[in-house]
Amino acid sequence: MERTPLPKVQLLMVYLLQLAEPITATVIYPFCPEAVRRTGITAGDETRTGYYAGIIESAFFLAECLTVYYWGRASDRYGRRPVLLLAPLGLAFAMVGFGLSTNFWFMVFFRCLQGIFNGNIGVAKTVIGEITDSTNIGDAFATMPLIWGLGSTAGPIIGGLLANPQEQWPIFDRLPFFHDHPYLLPCAVSGLFSFIIFIITVLFLNEKISNASTPLLYDETTAGYGTVEECTRPQTKPSQAPTLWEVANPRVRVVIGNYCVLAFVSASYEVLQPLMWSTSIPVGGLGLSPYEIGLIMFIWGSANAIVQVFVGSSLIRKIGAPNTFSVASASMLVSFIAFSTESYLARMAGYVNAYVGIAMGIQLFTMFACYSGYGSAHVLIVQTATSPATLGSTNGLAQMLSSGTRAFAPYLASSLFSVTLGHKLAGGFMVYFLYIFFMVILLWWTRSLKKIVA
Repeated sequence: MERTPLPKVQLLMVYLLQLAEPITATVIYPFCPEAVRRTGITAGDETRTGYYAGIIESAFFLAECLTVYYWGRASDRYGRRPVLLLAPLGLAFAMVGFGLSTNFWFMVFFRCLQGIFNGNIGVAKTVIGEITDSTNIGDAFATMPLIWGLGSTAGPIIGGLLANPQEQWPIFDRLPFFHDHPYLLPCAVSGLFSFIIFIITVLFLNEKISNASTPLLYDETTAGYGTVEECTRPQTKPSQAPTLWEVANPRVRVVIGNYCVLAFVSASYEVLQPLMWSTSIPVGGLGLSPYEIGLIMFIWGSANAIVQVFVGSSLIRKIGAPNTFSVASASMLVSFIAFSTESYLARMAGYVNAYVGIAMGIQLFTMFACYSGYGSAHVLIVQTATSPATLGSTNGLAQMLSSGTRAFAPYLASSLFSVTLGHKLAGGFMVYFLYIFFMVILLWWTRSLKKIVA
């Protein structure tokens, strides 16, 4: 079957909207601990910094989790475009508010606002499903991991380079305002980026009608796309939003369940990786410096972007979304096995030798496939939605539940890591064994995906 050309302009608008999420989510990571201490909430006890920094960092995903489903319902009733446009405008305000905050609870408040306005990420995925068809949907969704990778790389760079500008850039040292608000500049830059996205999408993001029971994005030049046909019908009254029971049909529940488990273990992996690699070798890590970890992740991130663009979409087309998801789950299993292997080999040698390097290489290589799992999950969510009228709510429900798992996964993973090493549980490997067990369950459960798609 001949592949339908992608509606590039509209896809670019959706990708820009999605790019705002990882940037605003990660921009605070480099300076968050220092910002917490400056508020005085820790009362001078530096050991409490991690607890309060964790509240701020998790507030984003928790707020996103609690609101994303309702963004989806709103888009089903009032249309995708107004919901999508509201998000970057709200994000710009929330980011500036966070940068101006000197009180801990104000930081938490604005961090929650950031999560709320990022809750429309499910709507963006819905739009991709509506403006593509079976011949090109894999291509559209395969680019999403690249967008997240770009944003999660750019966010910490902005935060690290622009925080405390009065100390790094002489011109800012003359401005007392930045002495009082040392984190405003990186927050303002990310907020400005969101506002620019708002302006661009206002100009170029098009929508057919406000009734979500029909395709919603429209461009007068889209006749050649083959996925959205011209509509000259007048505006119709918004349809009744679907109920949760209509949205969560059995097939959707299976897909979202698999998706949430993958989101949980991948979020845990992202926390465990820098923790394990930076921990000293005698304790159970690899003793790598932040610079070494950053260099490795920069190289891997660049390679992953290329892999997802040129391999991710073709993998979904060739072996199907269910099989691609199974491959991604198997890759996560190998990655967690690699953690324990790296730790054991480093302890035996007393340093990071070639064998440890090989284990790390295998781990990073298999993680390429993990990111293809997200693209395949999004395709499956679109394919199992009850009807076009429930697509926004379905994506919203999936994003809400996956955001919920991402909200507590970092706490659980880091706590298990500390308890495991502190008490030498299973020789210091218990945390890895638990996640290997999770991945075996997920691999067994992925068999159900093939049945529901068939």
